[in-house]
Amino acid sequence: MEASGPGRARRGWRRARAAGSPLSRAAVVLLLSTFVARASSSVGYLIRLPRGFRLTQDTVKIVGSSNFPENSTTQVTSTGSLIFQNFEEGMSGVYTCFLEYKPTVEEIVKNLQLKYVIYAYREPHYYYQFTARYHAAPCNSIYNISFEKKLLQILSKLVLDLSCEVSLLKSECHHVKMQRAGLQNELFFTFSVSSLDTEKGPKPCADHNCESSKRLSKAKNLIERFFNQQVEVLGRRAEPLPEIYYIEGTLQMVWINRCFPGYGMNTLKHPKCPECCVICSPGSYNPRDGTHCLQCNSSLVYGAKACL
Repeated sequence: MEASGPGRARRGWRRARAAGSPLSRAAVVLLLSTFVARASSSVGYLIRLPRGFRLTQDTVKIVGSSNFPENSTTQVTSTGSLIFQNFEEGMSGVYTCFLEYKPTVEEIVKNLQLKYVIYAYREPHYYYQFTARYHAAPCNSIYNISFEKKLLQILSKLVLDLSCEVSLLKSECHHVKMQRAGLQNELFFTFSVSSLDTEKGPKPCADHNCESSKRLSKAKNLIERFFNQQVEVLGRRAEPLPEIYYIEGTLQMVWINRCFPGYGMNTLKHPKCPECCVICSPGSYNPRDGTHCLQCNSSLVYGAKACL
């Protein structure tokens, strides 16, 4: 698991030491911290005690959210690191950690109570959306359907080595009136190019050069080059133009950034992670791949995908 708030946590611990030093043995210090934790990750540290702090032996108790696993996947190390194993989105919620500690070996044991609001987050679902137009056969012709399948095969093969995929979003055939040529048939293609979701299989590679945004950028360049090459080939062609061909200058591209259902971006609530898709809090939901969580007073869970 990855956490975006360790710095804030460490500052909180410094406040705990300052506030706790003059207290008696039975005193309790209560702190509230907010963290954004990556869902479906393996291991990560959320907090650390300042240098010199040591926990007493088995004096730690953690009370988690309603979905906190019985076979606890959370532990606190002797140096004060709170560790989550295999953090899942259903584990989002309020956590309370009760522990005893010694600021120094010589000082008496003190009690500390920490409350955390932990939100799962996921990387945004971002992709490129392309539109392109082709001069076409009559709109009811099977040649258009055959060409569409062939084009998708070529584009998919083009980006396969980059662990990207091409998906057809829309395909339409229209009669377009031209100033000099009269009516002509045109195919309007809309397709997306996205990085393969790691949930569908192992990560393509561990090297930082293989990050999804970089792979997507390379895929975009390959596709733009492919369409430019079609123009060049047609320009050198001595024979009459084929019935179906790319119309120069019609390729358009838009960068799309969306969150998965149950997640949304909120710069006010999570200012240190403004572009993170954070799980929707109770009182909100996201039914589809939108950007923000929508208000729903009847929603009582984290990550709601419907307002019931």
